[in-house]
Amino acid sequence: MKTPSTMKVTVVSQEAEMYSGEATRVYIRGAMGELGIAPGHLQLLTTIKPGPLRLIHGVDEQEELLYVSGGILEIQPDCVSILADTLERPQDVNEAAALEVKKAAEDLLLGQQEPLDRMRIQAELTEALAKLEVLELMRNRTK
Repeated sequence: MKTPSTMKVTVVSQEAEMYSGEATRVYIRGAMGELGIAPGHLQLLTTIKPGPLRLIHGVDEQEELLYVSGGILEIQPDCVSILADTLERPQDVNEAAALEVKKAAEDLLLGQQEPLDRMRIQAELTEALAKLEVLELMRNRTK
């Protein structure tokens, strides 16, 4: 049996559907690390960590880049569904706000914190770093 060259990909959040179409590859950060997904991939259900979502599609292998804050990823051999907590296009990411959150979280982590506060602060730092990573990927792509 021949593996198809594309797969159906749907990317949604509570606010909107950001992508629905065919793709040749999808790259996303899952619970256990970076995932590269191609048509015919084995079935998988996992949580998503904050970071870039890269969709490769079209004859010209065009890359669509999004920021995803977390959520659920379901992979079937012929389709991928991403149900994201939050999705943002790189041009919509507020770099100044992400830098501010990063600095505040780093400063707070230097002090003594209760374990639950420390986990919340670490999550905020992880999200800010992921947003900055998406912006850097976008800048490198346009060079």
